[in-house]
This record gives sequence, C-alpha cells and structure tokens, in this order.
Amino acid sequence: MAATRRPGRNHLFVPGPTNIPDRVQRAMLVPSEDHRSVDFPNLTKPLFEDTKKVFGSTDGTIILFPASGTGIWESALTNTLARTNKVLAARFGQFSHLWIDMAQRIGLDVIVQEEEWGTGADPDKIEQALREDRNHEIKAVMVVHNETATGVTSDIGAVRKAIDAAGHPALLFVDGVSSIASLPFKMDEWKVDCAIAGSQKGLMLPAGLGVICISPKALKASEALRGHNDRLAHVYFDWQDMMKQNPAGYFPYTPSVPLLYGLREALACLFEEGLENVYHRHHVLGEATRQAVAAWGLKTCAKEPKWNSDTVTAILVPEGVDGAKIIKHAYERYNLALGAGLSQVAGKVFRIGHVGDLNELSLLGAIAGAEMSLIDNGVNVTPGSGVAAASSYLRENPLAKS
Repeated sequence: MAATRRPGRNHLFVPGPTNIPDRVQRAMLVPSEDHRSVDFPNLTKPLFEDTKKVFGSTDGTIILFPASGTGIWESALTNTLARTNKVLAARFGQFSHLWIDMAQRIGLDVIVQEEEWGTGADPDKIEQALREDRNHEIKAVMVVHNETATGVTSDIGAVRKAIDAAGHPALLFVDGVSSIASLPFKMDEWKVDCAIAGSQKGLMLPAGLGVICISPKALKASEALRGHNDRLAHVYFDWQDMMKQNPAGYFPYTPSVPLLYGLREALACLFEEGLENVYHRHHVLGEATRQAVAAWGLKTCAKEPKWNSDTVTAILVPEGVDGAKIIKHAYERYNLALGAGLSQVAGKVFRIGHVGDLNELSLLGAIAGAEMSLIDNGVNVTPGSGVAAASSYLRENPLAKS
C-alpha cells in the first residue's frame, strides 16, 4: 500500500518561492482589518521608506502592488512608454525571454540582442546599439539582473556605464526579482529607472506582492505620457492612482494586508542581519554549492565564473541523462524540491536555489539530497563528495562578515 504521508518537512530549494522564516509566517497571522482606518498608515507608511533600502535607493519611489513580478514588468512598461516605442533587451534565459515577449505583446518594438544561454547582458553590444541610435528612438534598455533559468547574474553597473558612454537618454529597467534583497543592488548608483522585485524570493514572503522602485526620471517620463494618444493602456497598474493615496498610507484598492505585515517583519529580519551580511551569506552559500558541483565532476550552466549567480545554481547533467528524472526522484524519494530546467535547458539541467532564509545545514541537506538522486539515476558521482566539498568550504567561510 502506498504511503499516504511523507515524514519530515518538504525541503524547498527552488529559486523561488523561498522558505519563509517562522517569525514572518506568524506576523502574517492577523485578523482582517479596515484598510481605510486611521490606524492603517502606522503599518504602511514606514514600508514605503524601509523597502527602498533593499533597492539601494534614497531617491526612488516605492509602489507595492498585489501582483507577481510579471505584473510589475507590465507596470514599468505601460506607465513609461507609448505604443511602437523602441526598447532594447538582451535575451539569455527564460525570464529575459518572457519580458521581451510581454513587451512585444503590448505593442512595443523590441530590439533583441541574443546572447548564449549561460551568459548575460553584454555591455559592449548595448553601448554599440545605443551609439548607432543617433535619433534616440530607443526609449528603454531592459536587463534581467539575475536569470534564474541558467544561474547567471549580469553586471548592471557595467550596463549603466555603457549607456552613459553612449551618451544616450534611454531609461534603464532592471528585473531584480531573484536578486533584490539577496545580492547587492545599487539603484541610485547605477541610475536604474525601474527596478522590479517580487515578494517570494529574497524578501522571504509568499508570492503575491510585487514591488517596484521608480526613479525621478521614470516618474517624469510617466507624467509626460499622460493624455498621450499612443500611451499604453493600464488601469490596475497605474502609478498615479497609487501615488495619490500612498503618501497618506492608503491604496486605491484593497491591498493584501497579511503580506504587508509579513513585509514589515521580513524587512526587520534583513535589517537585523544587516544587508551586507545578507549579501555575504548568499555568496558563501552559492560558492559552497559550486564547490559541490565541481566535486561531482559536473559543470554549471554559467559559462564562466563571472556569470555565477549567488542565488541559484543551474547544474548541467551528463549527456544521456534526463534532468527532469533527477528532479522528480529527489521529490518523490527524498522530499526535496529542486528547480526544473526551463525552455532551452529543459531536461539538461537541474537547479539548486540558495536564496532566502537559509544557513549552512539547510544547504548541506539539499546538496546531500541532490547527490543521492544523481547516484540513484546512474550518474557517476562519488557518494559524499559534494557534501564534503561544500562542508569544507562552509567551515572555512563563516556566513556573517561581522
């Protein structure tokens, strides 16, 4: 008779949704309340200021939408651009592809720079395209900071330098869904105009709260479009509706109140640990995972170390091995959730997410489970090799800087 219950907890190691700290879960256990009450701004108004810190911004404006990151993509595009506007975008993974697909479907003219999956945005190619755009027809550059499909992180600072070197006024839009609150993000320094995040990654919340940080330049672009005949249609994601009510602590429609309480507690967790320690911890866990991959005799999807992501590692399986079977077996036998290969890398990789509320022992459990699943599926891996390599690295590299 098949077992009806798996003992122990499910070990979640996809690159989002991530594990939710117990204290954050408890913070969301609140009764329904009046989101128009005089007390409600005591919760909401500090969130708009505190959330800016994880974006590395003091000049930006935060808007919190009841949505996923995909909704925030749409918000950024529809509030700042007009139909047939040209935008420049690099495609090097499933999520950069989906953002391009959205831009095309809502009526934008997308100039696509194709990059090999396993690499990221090429600042030199971006600069060249902008230099050639002498009439400044390109209105925005779209870059995914951390491509979870391939475990690749692009250099946004270098992209900003490329835009400046070309002397081009294009807006810079960055998908930071799987990087913000986990990797260093410097919105003001990099002069990012729209930075996009989702609650289910580094912010350690359930999915359902989309966050955008908007630069003064992007707000001016949005204002200039009001009344424009070719303005892209939007209602639910209208910035102006939000900005009319947010300063007083309110929203134009019913917000997800439990998620707002969860965000307050999640930010407290991040600030108590210290953002620099959060970034350092993710780097150490990411490098420990890469040490395990090397010990297994396998390779990451990232083509060079400079592309390595510290929030997710995509691991190439040997020729003739189906990565989907490794993922399925890990889930059914060991109660371990690993990330699947997507689109071009479907069946070719499995992914270990090391993002959010994790420590050394959490990660070692995932590496042990992945290792056992590899062996069970006939991959020639020495038992214990990945765990040994990762644990050796973790013993020598504390998760906290101070």
